[in-house]
Amino acid sequence: MIRQMRKDDVPNVVRVHLAGFQGFFLTFLGPAFLGELYKGTLIDPSGIGFVAEYEEGICGFVTGTTYLSGFYKRLLRNRWWRFALASVLPVLKRPSIIPRLLRALSMPEKVNKKDGSGTLMSLAVLPEHQGSGIGKILVNAFFDEAMKRGCKKIFLTSDRDNNDAINLFYQNLGFSIVRQYMTPEGRNMNEYWRELVKNEMKGDEHV
Repeated sequence: MIRQMRKDDVPNVVRVHLAGFQGFFLTFLGPAFLGELYKGTLIDPSGIGFVAEYEEGICGFVTGTTYLSGFYKRLLRNRWWRFALASVLPVLKRPSIIPRLLRALSMPEKVNKKDGSGTLMSLAVLPEHQGSGIGKILVNAFFDEAMKRGCKKIFLTSDRDNNDAINLFYQNLGFSIVRQYMTPEGRNMNEYWRELVKNEMKGDEHV
């Protein structure tokens, strides 16, 4: 079953994130930081979140925003002390992450700020459920909600290297690469955009 994400889902969403994004920077920041990020996304008026739920619990999720400009500034303004506390342990473990942490909360402001453009920020499915179609259904639920809120295009970024399956997944969903770039850490990225068209996703409401 696909349904909208609730605040009480956040611990399980974090669990899925940790299992689905092993070795990534946000995962290194830990459960407390991730929890604040996903809670903040749900609280923000522009936030979108859906979960895939089965008998044993949540097995996947998708989150994003209908208006990325100012999103991270709002998160910091409303929850800065929570993010500060959640960042203490990762920073103590690796002080060198401070510049990257600051960039992570500011760089998204530099992307396209046009009205009608939404952003898919995070999508993850537990490894044992990958390949079952859950990811596609979650993304389609995100598309549908974004269109209801007036979005005409969706933006996302994904690693370019050693990430063929994920890049193919997004391309099969109609995303097109519009730019490739390298982060200050040397990470090669693909920037994707996709036009949204009404009534094109019917028939995918259920797992």
